[in-house]
Amino acid sequence: MQTNYHMSVLVHEQARKYGDREMLIYQDFGGSEWKSLSWNQVSQTVKQVSNALLNLGVKVQENIGIFSQNSVQYIECDFGAWGIRAVTIPFYATSSEQQIQFMINDAKVRYLFVGEQDQYDKARRVFSLCPTLERIIVFDPKVHISSHDPNAVYFADFLKLGESLPRQTEVERLQQEASFDDVANILYTSGTTGDSKGVILTHGQFNAAMVANSKCVPVTEDDRIMNFLPYTHIFERGWAILCLYAGARMIVNTYPQQVQQSMRETHPTCMSAVPRFWEKVYMGVMDKIEHSSAVQRKVFRHALAVGRKHNIEYLSLGKKPPLALHMEYEMLNRTVFSLVRKELGLENAHFFPTAGAAVSPFVEEFVHSIGINMVVGYGLTESLATVSCDHLGEPYTVGSVGQPIEGISIKVSEEGEILLKGPTITVGYYNRDDLTKAAFTEDGYFRTGDAGYLKDGELFLKERIKDLFKTSNGKYIAPQMIESKLLVDKYIDQIAIIADQRKFVSALIIPVYSLLEEYARDHGIAFDSREELCQNPQIVEMMKERIDTLQQQLAHYEQVKRFTLLPHHFSMEKGELTNTLKIRRRVLNENYRDAIDKMYEE
Repeated sequence: MQTNYHMSVLVHEQARKYGDREMLIYQDFGGSEWKSLSWNQVSQTVKQVSNALLNLGVKVQENIGIFSQNSVQYIECDFGAWGIRAVTIPFYATSSEQQIQFMINDAKVRYLFVGEQDQYDKARRVFSLCPTLERIIVFDPKVHISSHDPNAVYFADFLKLGESLPRQTEVERLQQEASFDDVANILYTSGTTGDSKGVILTHGQFNAAMVANSKCVPVTEDDRIMNFLPYTHIFERGWAILCLYAGARMIVNTYPQQVQQSMRETHPTCMSAVPRFWEKVYMGVMDKIEHSSAVQRKVFRHALAVGRKHNIEYLSLGKKPPLALHMEYEMLNRTVFSLVRKELGLENAHFFPTAGAAVSPFVEEFVHSIGINMVVGYGLTESLATVSCDHLGEPYTVGSVGQPIEGISIKVSEEGEILLKGPTITVGYYNRDDLTKAAFTEDGYFRTGDAGYLKDGELFLKERIKDLFKTSNGKYIAPQMIESKLLVDKYIDQIAIIADQRKFVSALIIPVYSLLEEYARDHGIAFDSREELCQNPQIVEMMKERIDTLQQQLAHYEQVKRFTLLPHHFSMEKGELTNTLKIRRRVLNENYRDAIDKMYEE
C-alpha cells in the first residue's frame, strides 16, 4: 500500500495509477440506481473544486464547512479543499441549527457546503446569525433554493468556477508547498457532556495513522468498501481514506437506515461499523431462527456451537483446530453460514472493523462463529481513530479491544485512566487553549477519560471514568457494561442505566415497538396506544423475565431492579443523544426525573 502521498495529491496520484478503473459506487440523493465514477473522473472534479475555491478567494488554511450526508460531492470537496491547503470542517447531517451556528461562528466559516433540503433550510435560517458566512453551496440539485436567497448556489454552478482549470498552476504550487503540519480537519465533538470542542487533526496525523493501520488492517485494491457511518465520524473518515490509499472501490451509502439493503445490492467485502449494527444483525438472525422449524433451529444451534468451538476456542487463541472439527466447520460454513452471509449481502466477506462503543461478548462470538472476521478496535477523535485493534490472522481475546497500533505509547494512570502519546494524537482543541492544557499530563500524554488495563499485549476497557456511577450504598456501577449486556435482547432498542447516588440500579428502556405490539397481539393483550402498551403488567412482567435472564452473571448490586418502558425514543432534538447516538445521561436525568423518581418510591 502506497501511504507516503500527502492527501492534497492522493486522488490525483491514484488516478495516475488506476486511470479509468472504478473508484466510487454511489446513488444520487434520493435515488435507487447504483452508478459509478472512475479515478480519472473523480480526480478531474477534485481539480475543479480546487480551482473554484481559489476563484472564490479561499486562503491557505481557511476553514470550510461541509454539512451533508455521505455523498460523492462530499469526498470531492474534502480532497478539493486539501488540494489548496484549506481545512474542512465536517458537520453531522443531523446537527441542529444551534450546533451549526456555533461551529460556523467558532471557525469563522465563509463557505458552507450542504447536502439536501433539511441541511439547506437549517443553514439558511442561521445565515443572518453567522457574520462570516458568505455563501451556501448545495449538493443536491433537487433542493428548492428560496427565491429570496441570493447567497446560495448549486454545486454544479459552483464547479463552473473551476471549469477548464483556470488556476491549476497555482493549485499545483500550493500542493508542492503542502506540509504534514497543515491542519486537514477540525472535528467538533459534542460529547456526552454537551461541551462542543473542535479537535484539530493535521495531515501528519492522518499520514501516521495510514502507515500504522495499513500494517494491521490488510485492505487491498480488490476490496469493495461500504461507507456506512457518516464521514463526519472519525472512524469512517480514517477508514475511508485508508481504503483510498489502498486503491479499493468505495460504495458510498448516503442513508444509514438503508445500509442492509445497500449491502445486499452491492456485496461489500469490508465495512466499518459500530457495535449496534452487529447487535441488530445478531437479533435479526436469531429472530429468524426462532420462527423457523424445530429441525432448522436444531441445525443452526449445532452449527453455531461448532463455529464457536472452531473460531473462538481454537483460532482466536492461535491454536490449530483438530482435523475432524475443521472438516465439520468447513461443511457447515459452505451450507448454513454461507446462507446467513448471503442474506446479509456478505458472500465475499473479508473483514469488518468495529468500534465506537463496548462490544457485547455474545455478539462478538456470534459474528466470528458464523465466519465473519470482526476486527474490534478502540479509538477517539483525538487519536485520529485507531488506538488499538485486533490484527487479522493473529490471536485475539473476545472482550479486548486489540493490540496497540504501531507508534502509539499507552500507559495507565494510578486512577486507571488510559493515557496516550504518539504521532496520531491531536495537537489540541481549536480556540481552546484551556481545554488543550487540561487534556494532557505534564509529561505530554493525552488523557482519554477511559478506564482500562493492558494484559498480554492487549488493551481492555472498563468504563468512561466520568460515567462510573456510585450508588448510595457505596458500590461502583459501570452503566455501559450493563447496557451492552441488555441491548442484545430483541425487544430492547435503547436503554439508559440509572444508578448514581441511588440505592439500586434502575433503567429507562425504549422497546422495539413493532415486536412488542406483535407480542401483545399474539397473547391477546389489548392496547389503544404505546403508552398503554408500555404500562401493561403482562408486558412489564415479560420484559422483567428477559432482563433477569440476561443479567444473571452480574453482581447482585449491578442488576436492574426496576425499569420503565418509555413510549417514545430518546432524541437529539431534546438533547438526549449526541450526533453519534450516545446518550447524554445528565439530560435524561432531567427530562425523565418524574419517571426515575417513581422507580425509587417505596
